[in-house]
Amino acid sequence: MKTMTCRELGGPCDTAHHGADANEVIHAQDQHLKDAVAAGDETHRSAADEMKSRWRRPISGMKWYRQAQRDFAALPED
Repeated sequence: MKTMTCRELGGPCDTAHHGADANEVIHAQDQHLKDAVAAGDETHRSAADEMKSRWRRPISGMKWYRQAQRDFAALPED
């Protein structure tokens, strides 16, 4: 199990996301951004919009995804 924060994944806060692999953490970040925006937190809107549009641009989206995987792999276990 490892931990990455919202900020480490491109968001505006230090909410911690835990997962056994990078995909779990990325999924938790995606849900966190959706929930924050739905609750009216405008500070998360730009990160949520970026997350949504990331896959409309496959090359840059994969660049972000691969970097997130490398960053996760470099973290120590919790």
